[in-house]
Amino acid sequence: MKRILLSILLCAAMTLSARAAEDLPGYERMTVFPENRPGPVAATLWYPAGVRSYAGLVGDNAVFKGTSGLMGARIADGKFPLFLFSHGSGGNMDNSAWLMAALAEHGAMVLAVNHPGSTSGDSSPRASTFLGRRAGDLSSALDMLLSDPVLGPHVDRSAITAIGFSLGGATALNLGGVRFSGDAYADYCRSNPDNLDCIFISKGNLALDHLPEDFSADARDERISRVVAIDPGFTYAATADSIAASKQPVLVINLGEKNLTKAADVSEKGSNLVARLPDAERVVIAPAHHFTFLAECKPAGAALLAEEQDDPVCDDPEGADRAAVHARIIDTIAGFAGLGGVRD
Repeated sequence: MKRILLSILLCAAMTLSARAAEDLPGYERMTVFPENRPGPVAATLWYPAGVRSYAGLVGDNAVFKGTSGLMGARIADGKFPLFLFSHGSGGNMDNSAWLMAALAEHGAMVLAVNHPGSTSGDSSPRASTFLGRRAGDLSSALDMLLSDPVLGPHVDRSAITAIGFSLGGATALNLGGVRFSGDAYADYCRSNPDNLDCIFISKGNLALDHLPEDFSADARDERISRVVAIDPGFTYAATADSIAASKQPVLVINLGEKNLTKAADVSEKGSNLVARLPDAERVVIAPAHHFTFLAECKPAGAALLAEEQDDPVCDDPEGADRAAVHARIIDTIAGFAGLGGVRD
């Protein structure tokens, strides 16, 4: 009897495990070869899965919790809206897997890259000012995906959204046609030398009077139909003519109010970008701050960072619940993009 009962319990556990796995999105690693880069760029694709493969954890490490996905599972039938995701300076595509997986669960595909020179462990102030190259990474990734004979036909080409966080938010705006002025950025940092991004740039091998021409690149990708910018950087350097010529609906999400990062402040207190764009809306999610966007930290993560380098990325402001903030971000983006509910 005990043996029979154990067998029944094991079967039940396997069934529940399989059902949970089948609800997960698909995850595929890819490689892109942008024309404006000397070498390959790593990319990932999240998407609705049509079958169950084995589940794996993406972005899991000593500090951050990982996100589950079905490794290389065949994509579900149908066409799906697509998001092109750009990470922030010092970040990486897998740290935002929580967002990409959730959007895939809502019935979307999400294509992301690791931008050389501004990823985790490879974040250079100089490389982070080559904005045109960052946008080019995603345009090239989009070219590759659309030409893929298996995955490309599943993309709804009428619903492609550029989305990014922090420096990636500037990249998303760049893909939507917003350009940035090197002179305006230099003037801003001279007046605001204590701002986080200005401090970062001041530590690199470049001068405000000699920013790379690529900082002001026209990187508009006409295939982009919407833009989502989460705490975007450089908004004070956006050019007036490119703002006026913006065509796509834009959603700006700001994290926190009193904790708002100055470089990302697009309210009347900052660049007022939202009011200047022809079709834009702004959503403030609080309590939170800039780093609340990052993946949830493990209990020992904050202590580990404090011990090593006094890094605040796990230290949310009082009253903030990172998981709850993430849920609001997901709901806000899904509503803006017209996505349905989580797939059954």
